[in-house]
Amino acid sequence: MTQTSENVTWLTQEAYNKLKDELEYLTGPARTEISAKIAAAREEGDLRENGGYHAAKEEQGKQELRVRQLTQLLETAKVGEAPAADGAVAPGMVVTIAFDGDEDDTLTFLLASREYASSDVETYSPQSPLGKGVIGKKVGEDARYELPNGRTASVKVLKAEPYQG
Repeated sequence: MTQTSENVTWLTQEAYNKLKDELEYLTGPARTEISAKIAAAREEGDLRENGGYHAAKEEQGKQELRVRQLTQLLETAKVGEAPAADGAVAPGMVVTIAFDGDEDDTLTFLLASREYASSDVETYSPQSPLGKGVIGKKVGEDARYELPNGRTASVKVLKAEPYQG
């Protein structure tokens, strides 16, 4: 679970460890594997027409970008506790809202940075318009936020529980 302010990302110990493990893999075994793929493809001959070589170089570029992202994230991360289950919306919580008070038109999402995105629940950033609108609201309260077109939307917080994933 993450909570981001301007220059700091708050992570639970579990999330920090998971990201640190990913970084260690990418800077160790993954780099060795991609180097071997590039070397093998280079030995096949003409690099201008070597699809395997170009694919391996592209993969290497993506890995190195992820290494830079993780390094920066972990350098500014602060490890903290998961949010309290006090009914107030905070980063690291699964939130259910109703659009315009219509309890049949709902959305459930994890309020966290994309680094903690999960396949079992949609993730919204605390910096997103919806995220900013609902942070601090309690269950039963209404929240307003600005849409990309400049109009304002209204939602009602139905549930806010710490993420257990």
